[in-house]
Amino acid sequence: MSAQIDPSACPVPLWLPGGHIQTLYGALMAPANRLRFVRERVQTPDGDFLDFDWSAPGVVLQPKDRPIERDGLPRGTAAKRWAEPDDMALIHAYPQGPALVLLHGLEGSSRSRYVQSISQYFRARGWLVVLAHFRGCSGAPNRLARSYFSGDIDEVDFILQTLRQRAPQAQWHAAGVSLGGNALLKYLGERASDAAPLHAAASICAPMDLVAAGQRLSEDWLCRHLYTRYFLRSMKPKVMEKASRFPGAIDVMRLARARTLRDFDDTYTAPMHGFVNAQDYWEKASSKPWLPYIKVPTLILNPRNDPFVPEPSLPGSAQASAQVLLHQPAQGGHMGFTTGAFPGNSTWLAARLAKFFNARQ
Repeated sequence: MSAQIDPSACPVPLWLPGGHIQTLYGALMAPANRLRFVRERVQTPDGDFLDFDWSAPGVVLQPKDRPIERDGLPRGTAAKRWAEPDDMALIHAYPQGPALVLLHGLEGSSRSRYVQSISQYFRARGWLVVLAHFRGCSGAPNRLARSYFSGDIDEVDFILQTLRQRAPQAQWHAAGVSLGGNALLKYLGERASDAAPLHAAASICAPMDLVAAGQRLSEDWLCRHLYTRYFLRSMKPKVMEKASRFPGAIDVMRLARARTLRDFDDTYTAPMHGFVNAQDYWEKASSKPWLPYIKVPTLILNPRNDPFVPEPSLPGSAQASAQVLLHQPAQGGHMGFTTGAFPGNSTWLAARLAKFFNARQ
């Protein structure tokens, strides 16, 4: 059977014309929340760590009877303090209610506007919410030479298994944004049996065809200068720092010359994570071939004017399973779902996710 189609629009206002303006306004200027989290550091089987930022019913952000433990928290993070045993006990005892894990996009974190908006919306409605940072994205460098990449389904599996251990009674939902959305969709299709405990899932603005998206970000002049330059400004220093800790593991001269996403993935992401080159990585890490195998109810939301994701690369109904709902509104940009009168608000996306999740309760 084919995927279902949602024909409804995202009501982007007339004062935000075009995908680029919608994307930039949503990322840089839209009104943002200031939700604070408590942070748990989780040790990975390979000797590294992931930082989980929790917002949970009953978790007190500022203990009144003891000092706040902030040692080791990066400056500027959205995490207010480290999680304590009492916090984790409350999370473990969380009753059989809805819970949401967010998987962020390239260089995202719990400070990202979309994470703040979604987390605030669901937390205000009584959900247990956690943002799982990919390696090196929580503000602290990870321990290994490796980092994160768009098709790392082993990491997604580890995150979801860990969360089920932390809150075993919760009804877990997962939402992945952009890179995190592609990784989540690939996991849902390739590891369908392992994904079965999920109540429902959603991907937002995921580049399911990484070849098409990679070429767009690397070859389109405007995308290269607006977006790729922005990403490289944070990615390259992180990898240079790794090169100082792992001499010879990274070609620093070639990395310094990287000007496109293809250059960066050719130099670091692909060889560091077991791929021949960027093309090989993009082909093998794409989630689109796995969409027909998804068994968990899944919303796939992709605006057709997303500057990162060429419209012809989006899946049609015959390219995904009957458990998938494809929503491809004409407007929205890349995570730029701002609606309402100026200066707008960012609640449409979270409300769209909630509508899908609640219909599966």
